[in-house]
Amino acid sequence: MTGWMVPWFRWSARKPGARAWSLMGPGLLFLVIFFLGPLAFMLGYSFMPRGIYGGVKPGFTFEAYKTFFQPLYLGVLWRTVVYSVVCTVACLGLGYPVAYVISRAGQWKNMLMFLVILPFWTSFLVRTFAMMFLMRDTGLINTALISLGVISEPIAMYPTSFAVMLGLIYGFLPFMILPIYTSLEKLDHSLLEAAEVLGAKPWERFTRVVLPLSMPGVVAGSLLVFIPALGSYLTSDLLGGSKYDMIGNIIARQFGAGNNWPFGSAASFAMMGLVLLAVVAYLRTRDDAAMGNA
Repeated sequence: MTGWMVPWFRWSARKPGARAWSLMGPGLLFLVIFFLGPLAFMLGYSFMPRGIYGGVKPGFTFEAYKTFFQPLYLGVLWRTVVYSVVCTVACLGLGYPVAYVISRAGQWKNMLMFLVILPFWTSFLVRTFAMMFLMRDTGLINTALISLGVISEPIAMYPTSFAVMLGLIYGFLPFMILPIYTSLEKLDHSLLEAAEVLGAKPWERFTRVVLPLSMPGVVAGSLLVFIPALGSYLTSDLLGGSKYDMIGNIIARQFGAGNNWPFGSAASFAMMGLVLLAVVAYLRTRDDAAMGNA
């Protein structure tokens, strides 16, 4: 144990309730320095004028936020939200059955969960490039369909919005499966047996017992997919061929080739604020509905 930590823990041992803070202290300090600190700098940059040669210069202005709310960037923001919502719904539709089957797979659970997390062993960039090779005109999919005589010429799958959506779903699907599986794994199967004894049909048992009890996993999985999808830029950049930009692409360019830090910071905080409002509204609506049902 390092020297500075010894007096810290001695002090916490003498103070009632301070032990929890002593354990949280290093983590909180890390978050303040490496998370809140950079956010504070970006917030300040978003209200500063752009320098002549890039960067920022002293001053205060709302120009960067006014630029973000122009129709051009609002259109990109709308496309980003649509892509993220479709990705979340698709991942939920595909991931829930997978999680349900795994939760009831008995001795095969560990093997199936291993297959779900196996893609994480490979870089996300490598997996995205693999999708490009699959969907291009001379890729595996078109080659196989032509060989089977299903099509006579390649299908234009890349670069398209379809390729972007497929890449997002492929990349974020495990984030939906894992929390839903956790909720279903904790499900008390005696409740299903009781519902069956009371005459509930399979669909009624699912809608009235399984689905309500797995909603925490559904909500967690939806947030884990929706929020990262909003900030995604690598998938749309590679699979969309720079034709189907998401807001993450706009922000990345401002801190790169565009060298417009105020606008990049303003776009980041504007999107962050909109996402926060949407998540809070969703959670409050869900809680109100739950209280109404109760």
